[in-house]
Amino acid sequence: MNFFQKLIQKIWKVLYVVFPWIERHALIFHDEKRQRYHLGWLHPQKSLADLKIHLSEKWQFGNHFVAWEDTEQVLSWRKLISFNEQYHLRVYSDGEIRGHFELTPEASPIKHFLEKGEQEKREDFLNFLNGYIVFKRYNRHLEIDKTVPNLDSEITFADKNSA
Repeated sequence: MNFFQKLIQKIWKVLYVVFPWIERHALIFHDEKRQRYHLGWLHPQKSLADLKIHLSEKWQFGNHFVAWEDTEQVLSWRKLISFNEQYHLRVYSDGEIRGHFELTPEASPIKHFLEKGEQEKREDFLNFLNGYIVFKRYNRHLEIDKTVPNLDSEITFADKNSA
C-alpha cells in the first residue's frame, strides 16, 4: 500500500465504527431497490448459514457493512481483491442472489456511490456460488442468519498490487 492508501485506511478505521450511524441518517440518498445483476436463487436444499460458511471458508468473503442496505436484504458480503476492488454479493429474503464487481468505497467513495466502474462478472460469481445457486425461483423466506459469524471485511491488509 502506498502512503495515501495507508492514510485512507486509517481514516476508514474510524469510519467503520460510525458508518452504521451515517447510514441510518443518510438513507435519503439511497433508493433501497435491489441492485442490478441478478445471478439466480439460493439452492432450495442450502441454507443461508451453509452459503456463509462456503463463501467465507472457500472464497474469503466477509461482512460488507460499509454498504447501503437494500430492502429485504439478508446478506451483504464482499470479497476484497485489493485496496481498490471487490466483489459484492447480496442475498434477499426470497432467496434471490445478486452480485457485482466494483471499486471499494474505501478507495473511491464517490465513484463507488455513483456506481462508476461497476461490472457484472457473472462467471466469477457462478464459480463462487457453484452448488449453492439455481436458476429457478423457489417459494421460500430467508431471515438474517446469526449462527455463522460475519467475518470482518475491513481493508486491513497490505496490498502488494497497489503499491
